[in-house]
Amino acid sequence: MLPTDRSVRLGILLALVGGGLDAYTFISRGGVFANAQTGNVVLMGVAAAQRHWWDALGHLPAVVAFLAGVLVAETIRRPRVAAVLRRPACVAMVLECVVLAVVGLIPASAPDALVTVLIAFMASVQMSTFRTLVDTVYNSTMTTGNLRSAMQNAYEAVVGRSADARRRARHFAAVVLAFLAGAFGGGWLTFHWGTRAVWAACAVLAAGLALFVHDERMARKLPKAGSPGG
Repeated sequence: MLPTDRSVRLGILLALVGGGLDAYTFISRGGVFANAQTGNVVLMGVAAAQRHWWDALGHLPAVVAFLAGVLVAETIRRPRVAAVLRRPACVAMVLECVVLAVVGLIPASAPDALVTVLIAFMASVQMSTFRTLVDTVYNSTMTTGNLRSAMQNAYEAVVGRSADARRRARHFAAVVLAFLAGAFGGGWLTFHWGTRAVWAACAVLAAGLALFVHDERMARKLPKAGSPGG
């Protein structure tokens, strides 16, 4: 049975969260996309080029938070730590839920940087923990690479008549559409619920945790067998 943390089902849920959080921060927190750090690095460089040193430094906390998230994710994946935690992927998702629950309590009047730093940390943990979609590298917190992979595999499926490429193209297309759906849902909820809309992402992550419980129970009942579709 395919591990839950590599399944298409979980990948779709995580992409929903990724798209929803980008919409949330863009609408409610100063028009920024906190999941990825490309913008922060570029803006830091532009500000430095203009000798606006304080503005340049203002983009640094989110980058540092992102790097801290990578360190946390790598730490909980280490064999000795994972042996203690038992389910490091679930621990990462619980950590995400806690961070997002705190974000929802932060009032709109608080500095936007406080929220974007927390979400950058959380997105980094998610990105670094969940890297594989069935048998291929993917990203649940941004969509550019997934779009490329979807088209690349669709091309191979048509031109090369590859069944594996056809399967991967479907998987990546599902994740891209989930990211879009998350952006739509996250945007709609943010317009209606304001800063507390981020709690909807906690509900999606809870559904992801439920998948782990369900799959573990099924694994106890069924003989072990690999599944390419997740």
